[in-house]
Amino acid sequence: MNSYVAKVLEDLQKKQPWEKEFLQAVEEVLSSLSLILEKDKKYEENKILERMVVPERTILFQVPWYDDKGELHVNQGYRVQFNSAIGPYKGGLRFHPSVNLGILKFLGFEQVFKNSLTTLPMGGGKGGSNFDPKGKSDNEVRSFCRSFMTELYRHIGENVDVPAGDIGVGGREIGFLFGQYKRIVDSYDSVLTGKGLAWGGSLIRPEATGYGNVYFCQEMLATKKDGLDGKRVLVSGSGNVAQYTVEKLIQNGAKVLSMSDSNGAIIDEDGIDAEKLAFVMELKNVKRGRISEYAKQFKNAKYVEGKRPWGLVKADIAMPSATQNEIELEDAKALLANGCMCVSEGANMPSTNEAIKLYVEAGIHYGPAKAANAGGVATSGLEMSQNAIRLSWTREEVDEKLHNIMRSIHQNAANAAEEVGTPGNLVNGANIAGFKKVADAMIAQGV
Repeated sequence: MNSYVAKVLEDLQKKQPWEKEFLQAVEEVLSSLSLILEKDKKYEENKILERMVVPERTILFQVPWYDDKGELHVNQGYRVQFNSAIGPYKGGLRFHPSVNLGILKFLGFEQVFKNSLTTLPMGGGKGGSNFDPKGKSDNEVRSFCRSFMTELYRHIGENVDVPAGDIGVGGREIGFLFGQYKRIVDSYDSVLTGKGLAWGGSLIRPEATGYGNVYFCQEMLATKKDGLDGKRVLVSGSGNVAQYTVEKLIQNGAKVLSMSDSNGAIIDEDGIDAEKLAFVMELKNVKRGRISEYAKQFKNAKYVEGKRPWGLVKADIAMPSATQNEIELEDAKALLANGCMCVSEGANMPSTNEAIKLYVEAGIHYGPAKAANAGGVATSGLEMSQNAIRLSWTREEVDEKLHNIMRSIHQNAANAAEEVGTPGNLVNGANIAGFKKVADAMIAQGV
């Protein structure tokens, strides 16, 4: 490891040892950068790493709101504006009990590089609250969102910071948030993405992260003149990202064997087809049910409680689409033992650093999250573009642009990996390509 990288990591670990996910993300990125920092001292001379691992601005605020019984609750709200060197801050809002500053710093840090890779002019940020929308009425969610935006509005803007949705923040929440923003500022600004189609949203946005991950996977396989047709694929999760990952896999002839939620996983050796996926979509999006219901509906499937799908069955490809650190070292070993030759990440940082090291050593195709799941934020950027020109593109136009962006991300990462002497290592390639664009902009703009 480069001495500059080691010094920055050591200093960060002393200052914030409790922010484990953030430290994990920083270590994963900075370890790759050793390959270029020795050759080009301008980054060390300009203290780029020290500046890049500290958010430009962190906002913490209270969010008081009333439930349907008239009882007052108080949650914490956050916005981490990490880096604006190449454009306004861009990144989702997450409403989930697990949200804390360390989680949001990890997500915001990753977002800087992900947004850089999209080729669009977007900086990186992340935000949210420890509020849990599950089980809440529309009125309660509206009450919370209005209170949240009453503070957040003063820190965002179409040329400053453009939040989007994330876990717990879907179309309903974006609608309530935007409505409150519009009431306060009396202006129809393009300040949130993930909006409804009737009021400024983009076609393909709900599908974009899942579709983009499949497109990225196809690009990796194509380097060996291979494709998805007939491949056995494990997918985790059953939310938005997983659903549209499965949809696009089915369209490309793959055999999807699994989905999951926080309680367990289903394995379907017959394959999840369009009819079965429609059942999952209704189950999760309308009924808010558990994935275990799948095994009751389709008798040849089995439900494994308390397990993730990794290692439960032989598969060619794994596409983790649930949450961070869902593939640990033992899971990665099980995947490889069962014939897995490709891992493409739909969730944010779903593999631990130990698991990533094993993928790289084994020489399998590996699409790191900051590259493979960048389709969501890329299409958010396309929504911003449509809002700016007051036009809407067709589904086919947006899908084609998304496909081209994912192709460019893969090519840029592959080229960067080749340039530093690690061909095929997309971890190095994605980190270096994303870093150089942001770092060079920081140097050009001065301190």
